[in-house]
Amino acid sequence: MTTTITPSPATEVTGATGPRARFRHLLAAEWIKLWSLRSTYWVLAIGAPAVTGINVNSALTNLDWLSRQDPAPGLEPQMRYDALSSAFVDPAWQILMVVAGSVGALAVFGEYTSGLIRTTFTAVPDRRAVMLAKAAVMSAVTAVLGVLVSVASFGVTQAILREHGGLSIGDPGALRAVAASALLVPLSALVGMAVGALVRHATGSIVTTLVSLILAPAFLQGDTYRWVAELGNAMPITAWNTLIENPAMEHPPAKYAETVTEAWIVFAAWPVAAVIVMVLAVRRRDL
Repeated sequence: MTTTITPSPATEVTGATGPRARFRHLLAAEWIKLWSLRSTYWVLAIGAPAVTGINVNSALTNLDWLSRQDPAPGLEPQMRYDALSSAFVDPAWQILMVVAGSVGALAVFGEYTSGLIRTTFTAVPDRRAVMLAKAAVMSAVTAVLGVLVSVASFGVTQAILREHGGLSIGDPGALRAVAASALLVPLSALVGMAVGALVRHATGSIVTTLVSLILAPAFLQGDTYRWVAELGNAMPITAWNTLIENPAMEHPPAKYAETVTEAWIVFAAWPVAAVIVMVLAVRRRDL
């Protein structure tokens, strides 16, 4: 005798592997995976305070120097100090870019090296949805990190320098600089994820991320050749430097200077390109 079993609505499946996973389920799974990485805690516990500390130390150092430059009573100061620059010290934010990029790469290549990616794609064959969920979770977490570091760096440094041109968030260029610095962190993380999907090796992924975000722009500086300058302007760190400039200060004219609009375009293009590369790399390559 043959018995036919009709699945109930609660157990109905769309394939042999089980119930269809909705995108919110993928987000929840990627959230758990991300926080299971020790590196995630290292970023929050060390990366954020370190970057903020470097910026605060810069402000304190400059405050000491500025205090010794105060003119005699009745005289005007001979120079204006750009207080905004103390909140966004280049080496500090480059460190945060590398840290965020490395965590993004680890979130992808870590699953390949551990073999967990096979289990993931067996449970959810839709690779595109998995990678989009992974990118969404990483973007959200690193965006919060970026906002915290950017706001803290700006707020503390400008409070320290309040007697020497310290700015408020409503001053020209201040909000733009804070926003650009906050967005630089998820941008770097997504670039790292794309590299991790392509390279799939720990050392190779981290080194390639470092080269892409920091070293390559260093070779694309100068005004000798227009094409070199234009390539340099298309790099995230160059766009960031444009966006954090204080419009109230005079800056040396550059032959092929990047505009603020062009810098925002770069900030928008890199995350989109990174997600596309990541999805295509995972969909078209074997595990």
